[in-house]
Amino acid sequence: MSLLRLGSLLRERRGGRGVRDVATEIGISPATLSRVEAGKLPDLLTFRKLCTWLKVDPATILEIPEEPGSQPVTAPSPAAAVHLRADVLLAPEAASDLAHLILAAQRELARRAREQQNDVSTWF
Repeated sequence: MSLLRLGSLLRERRGGRGVRDVATEIGISPATLSRVEAGKLPDLLTFRKLCTWLKVDPATILEIPEEPGSQPVTAPSPAAAVHLRADVLLAPEAASDLAHLILAAQRELARRAREQQNDVSTWF
């Protein structure tokens, strides 16, 4: 799946339901839902709400491969990738590389946080 397919995925899942009803259910305005369905990129908060409503991991839409043994992707990093890929001045390869770098940094920070929680000497 790709970010470019987000609009069509939303239209498919919405089916015959009205834009207003679905937008209210998602927690966004009908105009925003219409824009995203028409192919416009959502902002970070909207992207998160759409992924939640679609029950899709943001990394799947952004085509960010999951590394073996990694923690589940959280919303902030994939959301940053949305903006990187939306930048018309940034080459797609560069956007992908930066998204991977952000995810790697996030995983490392999460790993360090887990280690620190297990280190009793840091509790006091």
